[in-house]
Amino acid sequence: MLNHPLVLMKIPRPLVLVKIVHTLVLGKMAAPTVAIHINNYHLCFRLDSGHVLDVTMRLAMDVFLVAWELFGIQSAFAAMLVISQYMTMRFSMSGNHPYHKTCYKERFHPKCDVCKQFIPTNMNGLIEYRAHPFWLQKYCPSHEVDGTPRCCSCERMEPRESRYVLLDDGRKLCLECLDSAVMDTNECQPLYLEIQEFYEGLNMKVEQQVPLLLVERQALNEAMEGEKTGHHHLPETRGLCLSEEQTVSTILRRPRMTGNKIMEMITEPYRLTRRCEVTAILILYGLPRLLTGSILAHEMMHAWLRLKGYCTLTPDIEEGICQVLAHLWIESEIMAGSGSNAASTSSSSSSSTSTKKGGRSQFERKLGDFFKHQIESDTSVAYGDGFRAGNRVIQQYGLKRTLEHIRLTGTLPF
Repeated sequence: MLNHPLVLMKIPRPLVLVKIVHTLVLGKMAAPTVAIHINNYHLCFRLDSGHVLDVTMRLAMDVFLVAWELFGIQSAFAAMLVISQYMTMRFSMSGNHPYHKTCYKERFHPKCDVCKQFIPTNMNGLIEYRAHPFWLQKYCPSHEVDGTPRCCSCERMEPRESRYVLLDDGRKLCLECLDSAVMDTNECQPLYLEIQEFYEGLNMKVEQQVPLLLVERQALNEAMEGEKTGHHHLPETRGLCLSEEQTVSTILRRPRMTGNKIMEMITEPYRLTRRCEVTAILILYGLPRLLTGSILAHEMMHAWLRLKGYCTLTPDIEEGICQVLAHLWIESEIMAGSGSNAASTSSSSSSSTSTKKGGRSQFERKLGDFFKHQIESDTSVAYGDGFRAGNRVIQQYGLKRTLEHIRLTGTLPF
């Protein structure tokens, strides 16, 4: 029977196909019985040499023809029914196309960007995962509670195959953000000059020379507790405009990196004396240049408002307008495509190669877009709603008229 001329001439893989037909027709018409033979027949819509093979139709027609020739029309329809049952039980569908379970999983099942494993299904059998709203990094829900660290700058989770750098104050930094990180007070001075020039370009020169200090997280928190102004702060404070006399611990020299840890942090006490309404600006160390600059632009606006006599503003007005200036600075950096000469001539050993050459890496440009997105999508009342309201009126009336209205009324123009 295996030498039937129709089988040999017209049907591919004749031995396997006839085994399928025999299994279906000769008293063993059950789906599990025929499984091994159909698997050997490669019933799957996998890409083969760039073409999708309609193997389902091929198998169905082959079985129908052979069963008809060997056993008659009724057996052919019976065989087709079992093929259909088997496909329902053992294959996954994409549209009208069946795939082996393993082939379907390999092609369509999402993998975790952190552990690189297939994202597991939940108790309802549904694939459930988390995704960062900007980077679209997909990961298993379990990584939110299993201690997987995030970069303190870009918020991406640490993939298993790479290691983030551990800073002295417990924060972790990815290697891409580390590439342009500003690590000590002296290293930040060229960027400070850039921000001052940015304000001068807006006809908002800060006349007073306000000290800028890079500090650790603990020193920043202690300085914030020493302030008596009652200003509104985010849960994770990364910058502070001081108006009280106090002593803070500033980072004197760039720390040394050993393995994936920052070591030998050199700090010194710095006594702040009050000569005007602002005694210093403090910025958290170890953040990439664009984030450091946006925080500095924000705190510089606090300083400008105090020095110009803008008193007792509500948090949403003051923090909102400060966020507008931070957003404007990032936007100007993205549009420029490169830092100013001051940045490119910095002797920082951690500055990215592209920044030194006056260019900006693709990741750094993406990072700038992310920091803009953070400001724009902030859900807090003071920072988020305040920014959106302030940005809207500045687009309508301009920065100068808006600031004048705030000075006179303490509110935004309608």
